[in-house]
Amino acid sequence: MDGKLYNLQEPAPTEFIPEHGTSAEKAYQTVKDETFPQTQPRLNLATFVTTYMDDYGTRLMNEAVGINYIDETEYPRVAVMCGRCINMVANMWNSPEQNEWKTGAVGIGSSEACMLGGVAAWIRWRERRKAAGKPYDKPNLIMSSAYQVVWEKFCQLWQIELRTVPVSRKHPTLDIETAIEMCDENTICIVPIEGVTWTGMNDDVEALNDALEQYNRITGYDIPIHVDAASGGFILPFLNPDKKWDFRLKWVLSISTSGHKYGLVYPGLGWVVWKDKQYLPKEMSFSVNYLGASITQVGLNFSRPAAQILAQYYNFIHLGMEGYREVHSESMAIAEYCHEKIGEMDCFMNYADKLDNPLFIWMMKPEYEKKAKWTLFDLQDKLMQSGWMVPAYTMPKDIEDMVVMRIVVRQGMSRDMADMLIGDIRNAVAELEKLEYPTASRIEVNDGKKHKGHVFTH
Repeated sequence: MDGKLYNLQEPAPTEFIPEHGTSAEKAYQTVKDETFPQTQPRLNLATFVTTYMDDYGTRLMNEAVGINYIDETEYPRVAVMCGRCINMVANMWNSPEQNEWKTGAVGIGSSEACMLGGVAAWIRWRERRKAAGKPYDKPNLIMSSAYQVVWEKFCQLWQIELRTVPVSRKHPTLDIETAIEMCDENTICIVPIEGVTWTGMNDDVEALNDALEQYNRITGYDIPIHVDAASGGFILPFLNPDKKWDFRLKWVLSISTSGHKYGLVYPGLGWVVWKDKQYLPKEMSFSVNYLGASITQVGLNFSRPAAQILAQYYNFIHLGMEGYREVHSESMAIAEYCHEKIGEMDCFMNYADKLDNPLFIWMMKPEYEKKAKWTLFDLQDKLMQSGWMVPAYTMPKDIEDMVVMRIVVRQGMSRDMADMLIGDIRNAVAELEKLEYPTASRIEVNDGKKHKGHVFTH
């Protein structure tokens, strides 16, 4: 290929595939150069997704990049390893199921895993209503307003009413009393979160289970719990194994998690497990025979990469319980260190006194914010100049006037990196405090407060 119409002196193609190709080297360089200026993954403290794996894990994934998991007849051992991973995840969550192979499914990420858990709850509810001769056209789902957007997608796509329990400074996690009050005969499930995206905190699943036990006994309903443990599902079993949030609780019938977060695998991988085979509706299993044999699969997606599954199994073998415990303990220690240092700064206050997971949020002190000429959005921009991605955002409905910043600590972040970050935050604040006039974001915030109900455009 001579690259007649496209070479490195010309702008990159944006609308049409070039008439002629170019060399692999030039094409590679074009793509590489465009991504180079981005924030480096290790400095991206906004993402929950794994940005580091060791050489052997990375090598294993690279060698499996062309393998499609769904082709079980061609790659039968991949399916076996997937089943082993489901077994290990289920037992990590204290599954009571006695079958040789636990009931679960692999997903492209925790979003697909959440969807599958939600669909199963919806179908079980629908079938109960049909059997009782009752209408089944008005299902609802209950969770805190600090939900991850997948649940909004799920409810929109399946036409389920999303009933949200407001979070507040008084109730920073799921307000169980209010959640129970929202329940009725059309509630398909309640979804507590272990590792809330907005705050890093955990909902109290055990207390919710106890409240549901009483409510279901009085009403005769069978409202279950699906735990969205995208982050906490790979933290709690190692750092707080005695805490009851999983299948040890009666009404927890399904749990979803993300293998590509604290499961320590590159994106995208999710897992969902049911308490027993009876809780996975038969309607969710689909079979095809055009791949060389009859293949039955549970999932929203069909073709999916096998590399992440192999990497998860590799991690389980390589790290073991002890290794995962060590990795997550180190992440928690670094997060607690950053939490302490940021909390000591005159201008900031932490949202929570202690950490449930290796992530946390903070905000400006009210008395400091009154006189400040800048906002946390300006601090985010300053930190980006040093390569860091530390997100600033507004909190959910009812406390949306609260602007916070978040740090997610993952494997690979060292104490030296933490010190660099804290130093860059201090330097950025010192520069911002020298401002003579308010920034655009400060003016926007102040105007919004004057008119109540402002909208942030950042």
